[in-house]
Amino acid sequence: MTSDEIRSAFLDFFVEKRHKVIPSSSLVPKGDPTLLLTTAGMVQFKPYFLGQAVPPNPRLASCQKCFRTTDIEVVGDVSHLTFFEMLGNFSVGDYFKKEAVEWGWEFVTRRLGLPPQRLWATIFLDDDEAFRLWRKQGIPESKILRFGEEDNFWGPAGDSGPCGPCSEIHYDFGEEFGCGRPSCAPNCECGRFSEVWNLVFMQYNQDKAGKRTPLPKPNIDTGMGLERTVAIMQGKTSVYETDLFLPLLNYIAELAGKKYQADSDAGNAMRVIAEHGRGIAFLIGDGVTPSNEGRGYVLRRLLRRAVLFGRRLDLKKPFLAGVAKITIGQMKHIYPELKQRKDFILKTIESEETRFNETLTTGLELLADIMSRVTSKGESKISGKKAFKLYDTYGFPVASTAEIAAEHGLAVDMAGFEKEMEKQRERARAARRIVTLKGISKGETVVRGTLTVLKKATPFVGYRTLEHKAIIIGILVDGKSVDSVATGQEASLILDSTPFYAEMGGQVGDSGEIASRTARFAVANAARIPTDIVVHQGKVAEGGFSTGDEVVAKVDGERRCDIARNHTATHLLQAALREVLGEHVQQKGSLVAPQRLRFDFSHPVALSREEIDRINHIVNQKIRQNLKAYDEELAYKKALAEGAIALFEEKYGDKVRVMKIGEPVISAELCGGTHVATTGEIGFFHIVSESSIGAGLRRIEAVTGRGAEEFIEKRLEDLQKIAENLDTELDYVLDKAFGLVKERDRERRLALTLARELARKEAESLLGQVEVVNGINLLVAKVSCSRMELMREMCDFIRDKLKSVIVVLGGIYGDSPFFVTAITPDLVAKGYNAGDIVNEVAKVAGGGGGGKAGIAQAGGKDKGKLDEALGQVPKILEKLYSG
Repeated sequence: MTSDEIRSAFLDFFVEKRHKVIPSSSLVPKGDPTLLLTTAGMVQFKPYFLGQAVPPNPRLASCQKCFRTTDIEVVGDVSHLTFFEMLGNFSVGDYFKKEAVEWGWEFVTRRLGLPPQRLWATIFLDDDEAFRLWRKQGIPESKILRFGEEDNFWGPAGDSGPCGPCSEIHYDFGEEFGCGRPSCAPNCECGRFSEVWNLVFMQYNQDKAGKRTPLPKPNIDTGMGLERTVAIMQGKTSVYETDLFLPLLNYIAELAGKKYQADSDAGNAMRVIAEHGRGIAFLIGDGVTPSNEGRGYVLRRLLRRAVLFGRRLDLKKPFLAGVAKITIGQMKHIYPELKQRKDFILKTIESEETRFNETLTTGLELLADIMSRVTSKGESKISGKKAFKLYDTYGFPVASTAEIAAEHGLAVDMAGFEKEMEKQRERARAARRIVTLKGISKGETVVRGTLTVLKKATPFVGYRTLEHKAIIIGILVDGKSVDSVATGQEASLILDSTPFYAEMGGQVGDSGEIASRTARFAVANAARIPTDIVVHQGKVAEGGFSTGDEVVAKVDGERRCDIARNHTATHLLQAALREVLGEHVQQKGSLVAPQRLRFDFSHPVALSREEIDRINHIVNQKIRQNLKAYDEELAYKKALAEGAIALFEEKYGDKVRVMKIGEPVISAELCGGTHVATTGEIGFFHIVSESSIGAGLRRIEAVTGRGAEEFIEKRLEDLQKIAENLDTELDYVLDKAFGLVKERDRERRLALTLARELARKEAESLLGQVEVVNGINLLVAKVSCSRMELMREMCDFIRDKLKSVIVVLGGIYGDSPFFVTAITPDLVAKGYNAGDIVNEVAKVAGGGGGGKAGIAQAGGKDKGKLDEALGQVPKILEKLYSG
């Protein structure tokens, strides 16, 4: 049976048993940002098992894409995988152990035709019911083995969720494949046995503390690994010898010019590339993009590990896109998203592989040098600092460094590496820290005096009102608690409740004023200190304030509206980006200020002009539709189940605020910021710039409302000034500008032609100035040419005319000296090198440079030393080549 036939046979069998086939969910778990990747078939069914949602049918079946990171380092052997397909049948409170066991046995023995005498069963220690059921199917008592929690209890997917004891069917390849020990049995790691099917009897819900409580109804969750089953059905002992992997291995073998041999080092490398290349295609197809954190790091690590193993096959040019193409061709009929996102998958791979290749050779050389130095000192460990440099400068995942080091009998100081990583994170945090409160540190309790009563977050009332009566419960001056402040003093006031939004989630803090009957405090910014206490930073404008004073806190309404316009616009922008570019787009940072907005997101390549125009159009279309923008407080899991976007890195409480736009909803995000009531209030949206901020990360800056008005007015004003300077009307500026550019280009070409002719004549005049130094023809001259490319042409001309010569020319460009050296092939063959010579010449003038052996160039800093540098050429030749 082919892999396609086995996949279809499984699903058809359970349709006959009144199961509803559910399509595979994404490798990125929907509605569960706490789970890195989909690791099992039951992940998408968790809400059903927990009673949080009603399934479309109590009996379900699927073929689920899965990805597990635990075995990355050992991928390359004959069995381990990161990406795999899991066939599964599920019961949500319907049938239980009896049917699961009976149908499992029926499928493997009757539909697949596996010999019953080859099959064993394992059960949980005290599961006597499962024992009786397997005996009823005809399995001998000696082939039903009991194991503890490590082997036969299935824990939750993630840090909490449904779980229960399990029972497994194992296939016995035969004693000749085993270790020969009398105790050899299922769960022995010798390779004789292969787990075919795992039947999980879901009975409990386990919380984050590990406590288990019975589920409302017991459920069934089974998993049959397709790859392992295919290997058994096709008579292979390795999944890599099946129709799922052979096309990939054949392609890689052809590319490397080697025959695939399972037990060779080259065979190991080919398996790594095939497995990782397949997994990479599926990860990107489900929206994962390379980064240094979370899912993106898993992808980057896989891709770079595959490239490293490619070097073992002498594959130095990008090759992984080819592996992905074969994967897409093989699997697109099962997973159509691969075909739909083919271009994006291939572009992402090509971009990331090319970027890594640029530093890989240098990184490998550096690692080899590090290992050599460590070994020569009689040491056995690479320092954390060295490993971090490889990671930070050359893009080496530390796991790859450790893997290569281990092959040479060395270890990596992981604790030291983590220390360096933490230093980098702290530097990043420091760079992002916009607001600092003197004397207040997040790492310590600084509330003193009257502030010792502040243990709860400041209640925020600013969603519904901008003016609010409050009581001053704390005053800070230079980070210290005081009882009162007077006119002219800078301070931070703390209120019992506030309408001021304090900086958070990318949105800047509000400004405004706090006033009593006799005093006024100008609030420049609202910020947060530990336990979410809001501090109103500013200056006493008149009068004085004391703790206990009753005041009115009033937010600058116009500025708040500007911020709200930009914040709602970021939500519309993210929705438009996902529509135009794909659902892989994830927010990676933002700034929401009165004047502008900034949005950082995951995407591997620069946006085209057409894509930017389309995004602008979509956002402005939603603005003109004047859609309702509103918030809802929902249970966290319910919000995610409804499709609300959450940040993977963020931690949320049980209750969350969801900001929704439109009815029906076109955007839903977990968000605590302030927004407009309808999108029409935004007015107009315009993208000002789009740029890269790192590998796989892009940044958009945009303006709305008054900011957009000012931007357009400034552009029109600039256009008017251009028109006036061009002595034309606005409507004809473009034609006039194009005409001037054409005229300028024509003049430049003419000037270059004249300069080239003059340079040629000057080169001809130099032919008679050749000197013979130590038997070598040498021509050294200061020239009037002020263009580097023309000086190189002069060198080429002289070299061609004189046949055997070293040419060194110098000139002035701008306010600096520059040099070109050229050497004829006969002298290059004797060991003379233009790069070495020109570098030494430029050093005299305070500079340096280099290039190829035949021709090279360099620059200096001191134009006054041009003549001296040229005069030193004979001595430099003697110094370099006297031996």
